[in-house]
Amino acid sequence: MGEQSDSDPNSDVDFTKIFFTDINGRLMNLFVNPAMIEKMSKTGVGFDGSSIAGYTSVENSDRLLVPDLSTYKKIDFQDKSVGFLIGDIYDEKGKPSGTDPRNLLKQVLKTAEKEFQARFTLGPEYEFFLFNTEPAAAGTDSEVPVLEHSDDIGYFESSPMDKGEFIRQDIVNVLAGCGIQYEKTHHEVTPSQHEINLECTDALSAADRTLLFSYVTKQISENNGFTASFMPKPFENHNRNAFHIHLSMQNFEGRNLFYDESAEYQLSDSARYFIGGILKYARETSIIMASTVNSYKAYVMGKEAPVVRGWGLRNRSSMVRVPYTLSPESTRIELRNPDPAGNVYLQMAVLISMGLAGMREKIDCGSADKGSSYNKDYGLKVWDEDFLPRSLYEALAEAEGSSFLKETIGEAIYRNMMALKIREWEEDRVHVTQREHQIYRDV
Repeated sequence: MGEQSDSDPNSDVDFTKIFFTDINGRLMNLFVNPAMIEKMSKTGVGFDGSSIAGYTSVENSDRLLVPDLSTYKKIDFQDKSVGFLIGDIYDEKGKPSGTDPRNLLKQVLKTAEKEFQARFTLGPEYEFFLFNTEPAAAGTDSEVPVLEHSDDIGYFESSPMDKGEFIRQDIVNVLAGCGIQYEKTHHEVTPSQHEINLECTDALSAADRTLLFSYVTKQISENNGFTASFMPKPFENHNRNAFHIHLSMQNFEGRNLFYDESAEYQLSDSARYFIGGILKYARETSIIMASTVNSYKAYVMGKEAPVVRGWGLRNRSSMVRVPYTLSPESTRIELRNPDPAGNVYLQMAVLISMGLAGMREKIDCGSADKGSSYNKDYGLKVWDEDFLPRSLYEALAEAEGSSFLKETIGEAIYRNMMALKIREWEEDRVHVTQREHQIYRDV
């Protein structure tokens, strides 16, 4: 089931863990005996799939976690070393599980290679907050904690005010020890917010690396007295945590299929069709890119989250952006509506599937956005299909009517994900908040 790695999973580490995600994207792990990894890569290790959100029902719960030896990394923290592996999920018959998000991404990549002779290079931007570990109390209600900032500075500001500078450096140093190089790190716009960008890689490795990044970031932050959070929108009047995904497409010889020297903006027909597919299916797939109640509180004018379906050249108000580049090899698109609360395997699988559908259907992306979409008067309505969904309810309604989403992620993942997200929406719908007390108590 697994593949042999150049690294040795039996090397000297304090403990070894196999990582995977639930349907929501939450990081799961299993401690295992490193001496048994080789055997587990062939036979798997059993676990209760019904206890993992979105995997299976209690009456059909037996699943196998199979470590992929090619993903092995030795993580050297200051106080311990960890053997890190990514696992695939199989059913009790030894076949890939229909609810394994990683397997879905693999299948999408195979389709791209077979149908379009295309491969992808991806580079996510990782944004996160560093909070002081102990939250402060909210007034007299001790049960409602307030997230406590670790600094009060903004974009690109430096030490000593930037309290997270050494955390970012520790993160990239540890990742370098795993053979992963970073491109840049900096303080982001919102107080306590940080960004780290790693070098681009193939799609599956980029998704796997996201799990590694999350684990390393949270461990280092915790070891230094902070809590790292990938929550999309912690504060009303500040920017969110985004998960921008840069993507380019190459043929088997490595030529960039998004570049055409003779075309307008040097964007090939394939690039225009790929963008067209993303725009067409953006609303139907929003539940994948922005998957929580909190996610939709970020879709507001002027806070760097896209609100309108559109694409632009170097335009950071656009949902799909074509960044400026000096070389044809670097021609790419940047998807700006995802956030880091989602399942990275589903996000990347759906992104690529939308683009492939655009190529298959030859959907031209139309004209590029002119000027900032934040400065236009759209005459907002409750339901406006020019916009991305503005609530989890609206995203669920779009997903419920989408044959494209169901066909893309498969019946099992679709059914289980919708059940989880409808429950999340319903719990939020009936939850009474302090804000409501303040507004309506004198009615």
